[in-house]
Amino acid sequence: MPADPQPSLASDPPRPSGTSAVEVRRSSRRRRTVSAYREGDRTIVLIPARMSEAEERRWVTVMLDKLAAQESRRTPGDSELAERAARLSDQYFEGRARPTSVRWVTNQNTRWGSCTPGEGSIRLSHRLQGMPEYVIDYVLLHELAHLLVPGHGPRFWRLLEAYPRTERARGYLEGVVAAARLPHPPPARGE
Repeated sequence: MPADPQPSLASDPPRPSGTSAVEVRRSSRRRRTVSAYREGDRTIVLIPARMSEAEERRWVTVMLDKLAAQESRRTPGDSELAERAARLSDQYFEGRARPTSVRWVTNQNTRWGSCTPGEGSIRLSHRLQGMPEYVIDYVLLHELAHLLVPGHGPRFWRLLEAYPRTERARGYLEGVVAAARLPHPPPARGE
């Protein structure tokens, strides 16, 4: 039985940042599907053996674009959240709000975020993951504002007025809460 899949290096494919090579593996068992994944600093693209070189080049480009899009949508980690909080503090609060830690947590099911001003820690609910960036930024700013002003008085809300998407983000979050309270219709027949 011949070795299958057959690896080849794609000729001068565009390389996403962070990868040094693209390896194309042809398979006689693969009929129509094309897939790709990262393996260390290499990108592996799996294609049918019958594809022409022109189709291979086109599919390598398509799959590199898809992987890049998936990676750009991934959830920021705790260190990225901390960097984001520092940027937001600089931009909206003149750098005055400096948390000691910012992290995702899975134990907040009724709040979007929380802050412990005495410790300087900020926690964001995992339920925010996958929401638009402006919503996550709003929740981060909300918690950063608590490092400067406890409670939700007029001084607190004046701080948040600086963020131009405050009302939009609050509306989005209110919509998520309202949608969760809607009765779920019974499944359609045949499902």
